[in-house]
Amino acid sequence: MSLLLIINLSIIFTLSSKATSHYSSSSSSFPPLQSSSPPEWRSARATYYAAADPRDAVGGACGYGDLVKAGYGMATVGLSEVLFERGQICGACFELKCVDDLRWCIPGTSIIVTATNFCAPNYGFTPDGGGRCNAPNKHFVLPIEAFEKIAIWKAGNMPVLYRRIKCRKEGGIRFMIDGSNIFISVLITNVAGAGDVAAVKIKGSRTGWLPMGRNWGQNWHINADLKNQPLSFEVTNSDGVTVTCYNVAPKDWNFGQTFEGKQFVS
Repeated sequence: MSLLLIINLSIIFTLSSKATSHYSSSSSSFPPLQSSSPPEWRSARATYYAAADPRDAVGGACGYGDLVKAGYGMATVGLSEVLFERGQICGACFELKCVDDLRWCIPGTSIIVTATNFCAPNYGFTPDGGGRCNAPNKHFVLPIEAFEKIAIWKAGNMPVLYRRIKCRKEGGIRFMIDGSNIFISVLITNVAGAGDVAAVKIKGSRTGWLPMGRNWGQNWHINADLKNQPLSFEVTNSDGVTVTCYNVAPKDWNFGQTFEGKQFVS
């Protein structure tokens, strides 16, 4: 397969861009990550998109924005429909390795990537005839920089093995606050542990804990007047573990600011 054809095919990959803690114990469609035994390897396929693709700047369907500025770099992946779980999987981490193939695989290598995007289905093609991200295919779309760590680029649409693993992140969970007046939107990034956020609550100094709704990806929102109050957050991962971050944002917080809280143990 020529490089030009591979790059053209990749266009199918559509963009939909002082704390303390306590822990509690729900479940996702993936196996629990709390087991001491290694997760089971599963079969899938992987392709890549070209370097300097505009999707790196807009961040894709999880809402992370510029992936480099958000701290994810090129260690990212877009997931097909059956893996994406309508955005609930955003932030989860996967280990991928090339299936033994003397022509294309780089022996003894694997990569760890964070789910940041969605590979939209293309129902103009069958799953076996160009609709790579159509159900029931399990498909990963990687930046070429990540793909080339496990396989030679000429491999194109490559068989891989994958497994869900815990995320390891430097620093704490980041909360980017946006919105206007009483509408508050919070983008949650840099989440360790299971990585994908299942539930969020927010608390001002004059309120109790208020549940937030998922807007899209890992953007969470609420209609509440929380100005001039320090803000605390309660974040629950898909494995049911909760971390509570008290007084993350000071009383004089403003829209557009980002604050850092407690982190999950990974």
